[in-house]
Amino acid sequence: MSADPELGPIRAPAGPSGAPAPDEAPSRARQTPLLPEAGAAGVPLTIVVAILAFMASLAMAANVVVDRAVDTWTTGLTSAVTVQVKGVDADAIQESAARAEAVLRDTPGVTSTHLLTREESEALLEPWFGTGLPGDVPVPGLVTAEVTEGLRADLGPLRAALADAVPDAALDDHGAFNDRLLAAAGRVRTLTGLIFALVMLAAAAVIIFAARAGLAANRTILEVMHLVGASDAFVAGQVQRRYLALGLRGGLAGASLAVIVVSVLVLMSSGDGAFLPRVELDARSMAWLLLVPVILCVVAGASARVTVLRTLRAGV
Repeated sequence: MSADPELGPIRAPAGPSGAPAPDEAPSRARQTPLLPEAGAAGVPLTIVVAILAFMASLAMAANVVVDRAVDTWTTGLTSAVTVQVKGVDADAIQESAARAEAVLRDTPGVTSTHLLTREESEALLEPWFGTGLPGDVPVPGLVTAEVTEGLRADLGPLRAALADAVPDAALDDHGAFNDRLLAAAGRVRTLTGLIFALVMLAAAAVIIFAARAGLAANRTILEVMHLVGASDAFVAGQVQRRYLALGLRGGLAGASLAVIVVSVLVLMSSGDGAFLPRVELDARSMAWLLLVPVILCVVAGASARVTVLRTLRAGV
């Protein structure tokens, strides 16, 4: 009695005289699974599932990276303000910046201040102008300050004090940039979530196609199984077990490869740029990738079971 190589052998149990024994069909059939747990026939499908798991893991890793980067950036932005002093004379700029720092230090709610030196300001301008700016080029003076939530909620008095002491000073609370950053992060999260959902949908479609093909190839054998007492639920359970194992193997392989790739990218990330944060993923963040094999198992098993039940009830 032949069978489709993907589904594996399907044998009807025999009684003492060699004839099928209907009352023993379900128990005896469990000794020889309808779908084997391993075998060369399942390798191509396992590879496809592993590729899908790899893509899903990358999407999830991107989501985690974005979350961590946004948390790092927004924490720094919402707890600090920056005062910029412009001018045409380098010495006058530094004097005005020093007065602005004094105003900040005297303001209740300011926990710390830092007046950037010319070298530190030039380092911030390197992405545009490179190194070695001439000494006569006016570089804006910058003063950073850590503020409390109460002061940040109402910066009006501080703006007025700076305007009186240093007319050329401009206070930036980073609110507009923070809003744009959060909006961009939200779009990235939506995109990665959509990619993850599409990958899982593709995995379900692959499993459905494979299950239908296997049932079609074993139509005669399934009819014999029904004759000896095997129920639709029994057959569906065997098929579900086969694809649960396949989803676990492929999911673990794809997620493991994704962990390796993401780890290499983390090591290669220098984080020395002025605008992009360092990419960091600890073991706790990496643990989220373990959800991918679990979700794939659920998708594969549920898709296979539903497909088999609907196909058998419709008449194989």
